[in-house]
Amino acid sequence: MDLYQWLLALHVTGAFLLLGGGAIAASLNLAALGRDRPSDIVLLFGLIRFAVVSIVVGSLLALVFGLWLVHEAGYGYGDGWVVAALVLFVLGNALGGIGGRRDDRTAAYARELAAAGDAPSTELRARVRDPVSLALSYGSGLILVAILALMIWKPGA
Repeated sequence: MDLYQWLLALHVTGAFLLLGGGAIAASLNLAALGRDRPSDIVLLFGLIRFAVVSIVVGSLLALVFGLWLVHEAGYGYGDGWVVAALVLFVLGNALGGIGGRRDDRTAAYARELAAAGDAPSTELRARVRDPVSLALSYGSGLILVAILALMIWKPGA
């Protein structure tokens, strides 16, 4: 295999880790929407941390090897699809990070409730279903899909 093929393999591996971690996090988040017991929500939100590791590692691999690929393949860093992908990458990570911090506060509240008797709470239910947190997290996922589309089709290249 030549350098380009290695870079592409590592870039695609990063993309799979990133998208796979995002899909797992979304699935666990959806599962939490249907739970009432705080201990269940703590468990599901806690499992999201494993998906976040995949997201972070995948993000780093996809970014580093993607930028290297741009150079190796002879594209320009100023090409529209590259700039759009980088802007979306930053935006997606920002939205996901903000949504994740909001979910961390919800998980902390769920831990308090679980320790105090594990009784269902309308406040916890509202926090798990918070439309702002959901929009941030799922918006980040949609941005990942848009980046994937840019990487596949490379409009203007």
